[in-house]
Amino acid sequence: MSSVFKIVPTTQQYDWGKVGSRSKVAQLAAASSISSFVVDENKPYAELWMGTHPTSPSCLPLPSNPTLSSHLKANPSLIGAPVAERFRDAKEGNLPFLFKVLSIEKALSIQTHPDKKTAEKLHAELPKIYKDDNHKPELALALTPFRALCGFQPLPTIARNLTSTPELAALIPPAITEAFISISSTDSPTSPEAKAALKDVFAALMTAEEKEFKKQLELLVQRYQNSTSGHPEGSLEELVLQLNSQFPGDIGIFCAFMLNHVALQPGEAIFLGAGEPHAYVSGDIIECMANSDNVIRAGLTPKLRDIPNLISGLTYVSAEPTRHYVKPSPFPASSNSGNSELYDPPIPEFSVVQVKLSTEKKVDETHPPVDGPSIAVVTEGKGSVAWNESGEQSLEVQQGDVFFVGAGTEVKLNGDGLTLYRALVEV
Repeated sequence: MSSVFKIVPTTQQYDWGKVGSRSKVAQLAAASSISSFVVDENKPYAELWMGTHPTSPSCLPLPSNPTLSSHLKANPSLIGAPVAERFRDAKEGNLPFLFKVLSIEKALSIQTHPDKKTAEKLHAELPKIYKDDNHKPELALALTPFRALCGFQPLPTIARNLTSTPELAALIPPAITEAFISISSTDSPTSPEAKAALKDVFAALMTAEEKEFKKQLELLVQRYQNSTSGHPEGSLEELVLQLNSQFPGDIGIFCAFMLNHVALQPGEAIFLGAGEPHAYVSGDIIECMANSDNVIRAGLTPKLRDIPNLISGLTYVSAEPTRHYVKPSPFPASSNSGNSELYDPPIPEFSVVQVKLSTEKKVDETHPPVDGPSIAVVTEGKGSVAWNESGEQSLEVQQGDVFFVGAGTEVKLNGDGLTLYRALVEV
């Protein structure tokens, strides 16, 4: 049993994914040294899954080809005792996290993820929709320029949108609007009164009569299209028109007036905890989350919408988008190489390390042992990972390769323009 070995990820072909070879997901799946994957240039490739989630588990390579979870269950030292004791499913070979690459052509749904208590309730009541009982906090780390909606805008910004956008205001009862505007300028955004006022506005919007919101959306789109001033990329107007071209007549388009807009450059990241509304709009990202596939949707999707549970499960925290940003730090903390950076969100299930090795400096990048398992995906270049296990061993890796690192294993990375991302858990 080796502490470091390659695994075979799975691909998901959702409608919002980039098509064919334009998809980073398809590029990586086809480039792997152990892959038999062939890209269909007419199909979308949305997600690359790396982990043990039962919906689409990773496997070890042929000829043995067991699932990763079965291999870890049979070899518990790869997960490590601290993680097995901390996370209930780890003894069954399940990782606490699910690691992904996403390639986004069309906006994902307006959505949120439940906390653990809510996830348990939803799974018990609606197991065919909410297929596990875990929460799903998640980190999104940009590989290419990336746009998203995340979290509620500051209250004064939403108030300005209500007063300056008659089509939006027409969907909210005047008494609710008046109360919200009054409290938005006088109360703390974290006060119970401010959260209740924000919930009233959002609930009124998301439960507006279909005939009325479609009428107002048509008026809004016509007004923006007829504007002679033009709409620069990244503007609210451009976003509304883009979303309407993808999901014409959808109530979720009005969420652009309620949620923060973020535009990330490669290497920038955001974190979304339970109850935070969001929608990824475009780009390629590394995504890591607790080991769950629970999504509560309310717009911009042909899938089931669960508006009552979404409305009841949000935190209604309003703030600048910087609240969601995750700033990296050196990894390990004592390192000054600048080659490895740690993105460490405020949850125990995972952290993500970005590794970038220059083509000019041929030096080893050493990662010390961590007390839990990890998975790494090579997104650019090639190189090797070495470890000491009854003598020095090494594994050649290249773009598209995904490999597992067992608990307590020190690794040395070397490569020519090697870029990889490593998801890890450390108790």
